[in-house]
Amino acid sequence: MQPIGIFDSGYGGLTIMQEIVKKLPQYDYIYVGDNARSPYGSRSFETVYRYTLEAVKWLFAQDCHLVILACNTASAKALRTIQQNDLPKIAPNKRVLGIIRPVTECIGNFSKTNNIAIFATSGTVSSNSYPIEIEKFFPNVKVEQEACPLWVPLVENGEYDSPGADFFIKKHIDALMSRNNKVDTFVLGCTHYPLLFSKISKYTPEGVKIVSQGNIVAESLSKYLQNHPEMDEKVTKTGKRYFCTTESADIFNRLASDLYGSPIEGKQISLEKPEKLKYFI
Repeated sequence: MQPIGIFDSGYGGLTIMQEIVKKLPQYDYIYVGDNARSPYGSRSFETVYRYTLEAVKWLFAQDCHLVILACNTASAKALRTIQQNDLPKIAPNKRVLGIIRPVTECIGNFSKTNNIAIFATSGTVSSNSYPIEIEKFFPNVKVEQEACPLWVPLVENGEYDSPGADFFIKKHIDALMSRNNKVDTFVLGCTHYPLLFSKISKYTPEGVKIVSQGNIVAESLSKYLQNHPEMDEKVTKTGKRYFCTTESADIFNRLASDLYGSPIEGKQISLEKPEKLKYFI
């Protein structure tokens, strides 16, 4: 087993995994949610980097040659350091990819007014990763950002479809549009946010597009594997999926199964122990 590793701070990465599996069902995958330490959005750069590196090393220990950080906060705060400083030392032949770059490479094509809004965690917003990357590809696009610190807890606590979610979703959409009413494209810059899609749609002004990351990331991964056959050859293709969490497996399985759309039987693990588990043999 040499699966593709998919890591998120909690449940949100399942929205990315769904689209990846739909696009590339033949590959083997291990999903890891650091649910015990979620959310990452309000944590410091150093803490997010440390937690993310632990997850990467743990997935490498399970023979993953390719790891996807299906977490915007981890992609914003940890990816570059891991790619540039850690991989050359610990695993020069392995790769870690994020999910911000694929979106920024194409997002300008969605907007007619060249005004785009990013809804994300406080950590992703403070990193300015989206504006910096979008400017490289679409220098004429104006980017508005809105930090939504309570949106992730709504999902993590199973309240994403509750009446209480309406207040916080409307609040942030109204705040952003009041700053720039020319925005015609919303980017859900957190993998948890697609689970709030129906609520977000309810308060989105007419004519504004809502862009989720999942299908964009899946298409980007497909192209990456086509362009890097040496990596594609290392990934096993038996269609197996494994799910792991740093939280109680019983707690994880209930909510994860609802969010993923099919039964999940995850295993509780410790990211501080990067050792090969028989679970994957």
